[in-house]
Amino acid sequence: MSNKFLAIAIATTLAGGVSIAQITPPAIIEDFKPSELNQPGQEYPQVNSQGYARFKIIAPSADSVRVSLGLGGRGGTKLKQLADSSWVGTTEGPMDEGFHYYNVRIDGGKFNDPGTLNFYGSTRWESGIEIPAHDQDFYALKAVPHGKVEQILFPSASTNTSRRAFVYTPPGYNNNTKKRYPVLYLQHGWGEDETAWSNQGHANLIMDNLIAEGKTEPFIIVMTYGITNNARFGKIREFKVDTFQTVLIDELIPYVDANFRTIAKPSHRAMAGLSMGGMETHTITLNKPDVFSYYSLLSGGTYTPEEIKDKSKVKLIFLSCGSKEKPEGVKNAVTALKAGGINAVSYISENTAHEFLTWRRSLHELAPLLFKN
Repeated sequence: MSNKFLAIAIATTLAGGVSIAQITPPAIIEDFKPSELNQPGQEYPQVNSQGYARFKIIAPSADSVRVSLGLGGRGGTKLKQLADSSWVGTTEGPMDEGFHYYNVRIDGGKFNDPGTLNFYGSTRWESGIEIPAHDQDFYALKAVPHGKVEQILFPSASTNTSRRAFVYTPPGYNNNTKKRYPVLYLQHGWGEDETAWSNQGHANLIMDNLIAEGKTEPFIIVMTYGITNNARFGKIREFKVDTFQTVLIDELIPYVDANFRTIAKPSHRAMAGLSMGGMETHTITLNKPDVFSYYSLLSGGTYTPEEIKDKSKVKLIFLSCGSKEKPEGVKNAVTALKAGGINAVSYISENTAHEFLTWRRSLHELAPLLFKN
């Protein structure tokens, strides 16, 4: 997958909003329940057992209301105003399982739905809705030992400010003050920030569950802002990662190694990113082959054997995407990497596109492969 593919994937998602029907199709099962991401006490939006979403917006003076779903919030048709002046509409078809951004357009203005929680995406705080996935157990909140997600502020001379990161430390980190851990630096996508992998991605819950099941070695995860919002739609290929590379390599990693019990060696350090964070991962790992030994691109491009100058420094390359993206590109890239003598693994998330269920599943598959002795 090239940068050109990434731009196409983002464009496809931006254009792929789900429209809202004014008349509820008769085939819909009327077992709607409030979305799990609703504000306390709010009945809407709702989701049924088939994956349809229903929205209710209170805007009695409005002339037009529509709900736009998907990254960027395009698409959608007008909701229907009822006798009580509320506006109600149901998606024309079932939505893909997992998390989706959306916003409300009222007389041309863009607003968030007051009924649901907000998540940072599309360079703004967007409304979010969760369509329950058949395999959601792997990121469910369970009665297992939990790690800690801690906000840190680290000095950044290159940007002349303090920058923020979130650090996941696994269960038991504070109990054994002598044990040291490998580190995964995990990047968000375009329009998102350092909150995405915890809030939308449930990275901490995925790790807690895997560790409790004995399926992965405990490790630290560091999530920081990749300065991706400087890139504008249509200009993705012009994006430069130099500024973020300096922040990550020269400032964040030394700070984490100095303030957390890490194994401060390339052999115990990984970098991964989704979408544009994958583009950053691709560039930085190739620019700095002495820093990371594990590379992972989640819907974020591919590597070629020719790009890997020293195979002995790369322990694993993990490539993934949704089955509705470009899975053949990922599979072919891994085949070529293996033929070139590089340990590579592909993963395709079934029935998902450029969205967080793809990336939740990808992290779930990636984590057990990292930092094996």
